[in-house]
Formats: sequence, structure tokens, C-alpha cells
Amino acid sequence: MSTLKIGVIGCGSIAKHRHLVEYAQNEQVEIVAVCDIVKERVTEFAELYEAKAYTNYEDLLANEDIDAVSVCTPNYLHAPISIAALNAGKHVLCEKPMATSKEDAEEMIQAAEASGKKLMIAHNQRFVPAHQKARQLIEKGELGKIYSFRTAFGHGGPEGWSADGADSWFFKKEEAFIGAMGDLGVHKTDLLRFILGEEFVEVGAFVETSAKENADVDDTAVCVLKSESGIIGTLAASWSYVSQEDNSTVIYGEKGIMRLLDNPVDSLIIQYQNGEVAKYELGKMQTNEAGGQTSTEVIDRFVNSIINNEESPVSGVEGLNSLQVVLAALESQETKKIVKI
Repeated sequence: MSTLKIGVIGCGSIAKHRHLVEYAQNEQVEIVAVCDIVKERVTEFAELYEAKAYTNYEDLLANEDIDAVSVCTPNYLHAPISIAALNAGKHVLCEKPMATSKEDAEEMIQAAEASGKKLMIAHNQRFVPAHQKARQLIEKGELGKIYSFRTAFGHGGPEGWSADGADSWFFKKEEAFIGAMGDLGVHKTDLLRFILGEEFVEVGAFVETSAKENADVDDTAVCVLKSESGIIGTLAASWSYVSQEDNSTVIYGEKGIMRLLDNPVDSLIIQYQNGEVAKYELGKMQTNEAGGQTSTEVIDRFVNSIINNEESPVSGVEGLNSLQVVLAALESQETKKIVKI
């Protein structure tokens, strides 16, 4: 296949710092179109990447030269734009959470099947070297039977990161649908499913707004999750960690404890029951601060899957299964009951 022609829909921070940069670094790709409803913003990126500027995504999708698109819009637009793009014969890389309901996510999966095009959800945590290694070690039985886990993803909130600062769509329920639990929590539900190699079947959660005065979505959530084999653990997602980001995961097994991104140098540490300690320096997680790894691998894997006609690296079904845990957490908060998936 010759060069893959890419369009990026939504030119906020995730497009600016991840998608556009990583497409530009990939030699098999040409960025031909960018789209954003803010004219000044899209014009700036169009000039920077020598691409055509659109303010309407439907016009971009009508461009037959475009092979694939990234959907980097507010959450409520993920499903409609992805479905329209798939129906227009484009491969789709969609930001997380893939949709705001199970029904919308299922429609996206059906559209991908009907069109024969790739649908990938941008869950980058599973590509972090420490997380890849963790999955391999657990699969090999390095920790023996897994008993429990705790995982957290928290920082000071999207106002320091989003293109619109404190006025960001992240804080608006009609555009975001869900706050920290959708922004950060869904990364961890996906990561745990990936590392443990199991689905979650029960969820209990407190999903609150306690830190952000300008938000009508959650900013602090704590969930208790149970997997199909009975592994139980906690997941915390928060925009209220004011000084330092926490992106750590600890897995407790019969032979030892595995700590992921819990130490500034060694990104994977196993503390064995017999007192031995194994340390792996596998590089850092990419963060929004400077000094994160240069690539999330999401773009490269998406591009490779199209060019080599391979399975989507994170399929729509995977995205849906990770989303369902988050939807169950919201239901648990509303009903004050444990929710079965």
C-alpha cells in the first residue's frame, strides 16, 4: 500500500500532543486533512501540517482521498462521528471512552463489521512496556494465583491540559457524559482486563464531584471490581490529586507482589514471598508533563494494522468491555447496589 492518507477530527490537546505528532513521525502516513469547529485552531494545524482545513466533519468524510481518521472530539461525538466515518469507508482510531452508552458502542462495532474497516480504541496503557511485561509474567504464572489488586489514575484535572482550560468540555455533562471515571478510570479498566486476562463481572462504586466547582461530572471515583475467577480489587480515578500524578497498579498474588509505575526508576518491581526482589527498568509512562516517552505506540499500531491488514490492536469489542465497567460504576453510584455486568 502506498502512503496512508489521514484526517484528524477534533484539534484539541489529544490531537495536538499525541495524534498529529505521532502521525507526522510515521513515514507511512500523510496527514491530508484536519477538522475542528474552531476555525482559528484548525487553520493553525492545517498550516503546520500542510493539510486541508475543515470545520465540518461530514465534509472531511466526503473526501475520497482519505483512508483513515482519528476521532479526537468530546466524548458525546465519538460514536456518531466514528459510525459516519466507518460508513464512509474510512478506518477509525477513536479516543476513549469509545462511546457514552453500550448501545452506541455496539453500533460502532456493527459499522466496522459492515464496512470491513478497522476500528481501534486509543487505550494506550496496554502498550506501556511495563504493562506488556506484566501481562507476560502473569500469564507465565510468575505470581501464581492472583488474589487482588489496586490501581489508581489521578492528577490535578484536565484544566491544565485541555485546549480550553477551565472552560473545557471535560467539565460539561452534555459533552463529556462522564468525568474522571471516563477520562482516567476507563484507562484502568482496560489495563486491568489486559494484564489479568479476565473480564470483570461485578462492580460497586462511589462516583462523586468533590473537588471541581465548575464541573457537573464526577471528579473523584473509587470502585471495587470482581473478575470472573474471583480476583477483587480497587480502582481509583480522580482529578483531585493536586501535587503529583498517580498512575500506579499493584497486583497481589500467591508468590509475590507486583508493582507497576509505582517507583520513579523501576517501572516494574516484583517483591517475592521468599524475600527476593526483581526490578525492571522499562521506561516511563507517557504523561502530559514533559519527559514522558515520545510515543504512545497507538498511532504506529493503528497504521500497521491497516497496512498489514491485521486485527485491530484494540478492537471495538475490547473498547466496549472496558466501557461496560465504567457504565456499571455509574449505575452502582445511582442505585447504591453492586452491579453485575
